[in-house]
Amino acid sequence: MTHVGLQTSEAATLASLSWLLIAIPLASAAVLLLLGRRADGWGHWLGVLACGATAVLGTGILIEMLGLADGDRVQAVHLFSWIPAGDFSLDAGLLVDPLTVVFIMLVTVVSTLIHVYSVAYMEHDPNRRRFFAYLNLFVAAMLLLVLADSYALLFVGWEGVGLASYLLIGFWQHERANHVAAKKAFVMNRVGDAGLILAMGGMFAALGSVGYETVLNGAEGLSQGVVTFIVLMLLLGACGKSAQVPLQAWLGDAMAGPTPVSALIHAATMVTAGIYVLVRSAALLEQTTTAMLVIAIVGAVTLVFGAIVGSAKDDIKKVLAASTMSQLGYMMLAVGLGPVGFAFAIFHLFTHGFFKAGMFLGAGSVMHAMNDDVDMRRFGALRGAMLVTWLTFMAGWLAILGVPPFAGFFSKDLIIEAAFAADTHAPWILGPIALLGAGLTAFYMSRLFFMTFHGTARWSEDEREANKDPELVHRHPHESTALMTVPMIILAVGSVFLGLVLAVVFRDGFVHFLEPVLGYHGHPETVIPVWSIQVLVLAVVLLGAVIAWFLFGAKKVPATAPEANVLVTAARQDLYQDAVNEGVFMRPGQGLTVAARATDHSVIDGAVHGLARGTAALGQIIRKTQTGYVRSYAALMLGGVVLTLAYVLFTRV
Repeated sequence: MTHVGLQTSEAATLASLSWLLIAIPLASAAVLLLLGRRADGWGHWLGVLACGATAVLGTGILIEMLGLADGDRVQAVHLFSWIPAGDFSLDAGLLVDPLTVVFIMLVTVVSTLIHVYSVAYMEHDPNRRRFFAYLNLFVAAMLLLVLADSYALLFVGWEGVGLASYLLIGFWQHERANHVAAKKAFVMNRVGDAGLILAMGGMFAALGSVGYETVLNGAEGLSQGVVTFIVLMLLLGACGKSAQVPLQAWLGDAMAGPTPVSALIHAATMVTAGIYVLVRSAALLEQTTTAMLVIAIVGAVTLVFGAIVGSAKDDIKKVLAASTMSQLGYMMLAVGLGPVGFAFAIFHLFTHGFFKAGMFLGAGSVMHAMNDDVDMRRFGALRGAMLVTWLTFMAGWLAILGVPPFAGFFSKDLIIEAAFAADTHAPWILGPIALLGAGLTAFYMSRLFFMTFHGTARWSEDEREANKDPELVHRHPHESTALMTVPMIILAVGSVFLGLVLAVVFRDGFVHFLEPVLGYHGHPETVIPVWSIQVLVLAVVLLGAVIAWFLFGAKKVPATAPEANVLVTAARQDLYQDAVNEGVFMRPGQGLTVAARATDHSVIDGAVHGLARGTAALGQIIRKTQTGYVRSYAALMLGGVVLTLAYVLFTRV
C-alpha cells in the first residue's frame, strides 16, 4: 500500500485550540525571563504548571481524536498569513493528526514529569527560575516543530529547539566543559540545518511550495533525481538533530548539562526531531529507494557505533547517551526499511521516550546521592541504599533489553523483525546487524546496571575505612525525595506496560492509530520465521546480560579502569570521532583559513599597495619636471617635437 497522502479536514473543538500548546509554555518562559529574580520564589512552579497544562490539553485532543472516524483525524488549523511575497504566499498553520498527537503526548507528559523532578533536583541552584524558563522554551519549540503544517514553520521550531538546547547544555556556563559542549552541539546542528534548508530549496524549486499538503501530495510527480536530493538533504538534517553518523559527536559531550536536560533532550524533544521529520516526509521517502537504502545504512552503522561506545564508557550518563544514539539508530533503520517500518520507528520512539527518561532520571538520582559523581567504577551495591531508584531503573533496563512483557520487547523487536524482511539481499545484512545491536545493548545496559546497583560497594559510609583504602570513597548514598521518585515511578510504569497495552491489549492499536497518516502496511514477511527471530533475539539478549553479570556483577570491579586492548581503548575514545572530525573537517578548514588570510595579505593587499607605491613614484618623477620655468617647458616641448619627427621619419623609411 502506498502512502495515503494528506487530506485535511476542519479542526475539532480542542484541536482548534492546539496553538495553546505552544503559547502557554512560551508565555511562561517569557514571564520567568522578564521578571528575573522577582520570580525566584515561585517561578519553578509556574514552569511546572505551564507544562502540565499542555499535557492536559494534549490528552483532551487525543481523547477527542479517538472519537473521530479515521478520515477526520487529519485536521488543519489556520493561524495567519505569514509570508506573502508576490506570487508566493505561505500561511502559518498547524496540523493535528495521529502522528502529531503521538508526539504531543510524548513531549508534554514526559516533559511534565521532568519538570516536577527538576523542582527538587535544581533546588539549591540560584538560577532555578531561569532553568525552568529554558525548559518551557524547549517544550514550546518542540511542540511548534511537531505541530507545524509546513517545513518552513517546522524550521522555526527546529531552530528554537537548537537554541534551547544550547542554553540548557551550557546552563552551568561557569564550567568550561559545559559551554564548550553547548557550542559543539550548536555548531554540529547547524551543519544538519544546512541540509534541511537545501531540502526546502529543492521542494520550492520543484513544487513552488514548502507546505506539507502540496509537497507530500505532489511527491509522486517528482523526478528521481529531485526527490532523492530532497530526501538526502532531509536525512542530513535528521543526522544533526538525532545524532546519527556522521553528525553524532555532540551527543556525548551534551551530558555536561544538568541531568533533567539530558532526560528531556534524549527522551522527549530534540533527538526525536530527526526521526519525526523523516516519517512526516514518508510520501517523499517512498519515491526513492536509493535514499531509503542510505537511511537504512546510516541507521545500522549508528546503532552499532553507539552500542560499541556504550560498552566501554564508565560515565553513567555517557553510557545512556551512547544508548540513545544506538536506539535512534534502530529507529532510523526502521525508517530506511520503507513503509513497513515507519510506524514501528514511531512506536519504538514512543516507548523509548518513557524508559530512557526514567533511566536518565534514575541516573540523576544516583548522582544526587553520590555527590554528583558519574563514574560507575566508584558506585556498586546501591540497591540497598536506593530501593526505589533501583526498582524504577530496573524497569527501564528490562524494557530497553527487550525482555517480555516490558515495553521494548514490543517496539524494538518489531524493527528487528522488519530488518529480516525484504525481497533483496538486505535482510541477510541488516537483520544480523539489528540482532547484534540487541546483544550489545543487553551487554552495555546490564554492565551499567550491575556496576551501579550490584556487586561490591566501591564507597564507604565509614570515613575511617575510606581513608584506609584508597579505592573507597566516603559517601552517604540515600534515596531521593518524593518529588524525584514519583516521576521515576510513573515512567517505570510506562516502561513496564506501555508496549503491552498498545500492542496486545489494543491489538496493534498504536500502528492502526497511525494509519490515517502512514497507511496500513501489515506485518512484514520475514526471510526466516518470526518465532525464530524472537528466539534469537532473546538468546543474544540473555548472552549479553550474562556476560555483563560475570564481568561486572560477580567479579570485583577495580575503581580505576585497567589497561585494555585496542578496541576497548578506541571505544573509550568514542571511536576517535573527534579526531576524525578534526582531521577531516577542522584542520583542512583551518588550513584553508590560513591560506586565504595569507593570500589576502600577500597577493591582494600586495597588489593594491604595489600599485599605490608605483603611482606615488611616478608622481615624484613627474613632479620634478614641474619647475615653473618657461624655458624648461619650451625645451620639453622641443624635445617632444624632435622625438615625434624622428619617429615619423623612422617608420616611413
